[in-house]
Amino acid sequence: MANSTQTLTAILPCNDLDASEAFYARLGFRRTDEETGGEYRILADGRGGALHLTEAVEDWLVPGRNPFGLYLYADDVDALAAAVRGETIERGGPEDKPWGMYEFSLSDPDQTLVRVGRPSR
Repeated sequence: MANSTQTLTAILPCNDLDASEAFYARLGFRRTDEETGGEYRILADGRGGALHLTEAVEDWLVPGRNPFGLYLYADDVDALAAAVRGETIERGGPEDKPWGMYEFSLSDPDQTLVRVGRPSR
């Protein structure tokens, strides 16, 4: 049997695709094909991270009740926190958590919880 890899990519519903794409660009994600657009966008960070954005069905994402969450594993946690300074949920930026991660969290334009971290060293 040949060695193979497998990847799981989130498809995230968004009310405003342009705002969401701009938000995730600050975390290092860019469209993989500039010709794509419309109601579906494929983003990647060039280091193995991928995210698909799709236009949400009307009234699907209710403010204050978004059930979605993402976790971005990254080595450069401090640099990413600096890119979104002032928007993190925790005051003071990334910190070591009791569950063994050095991380911070924030909300995207549709209030999807986004945690960014790496195992604590």
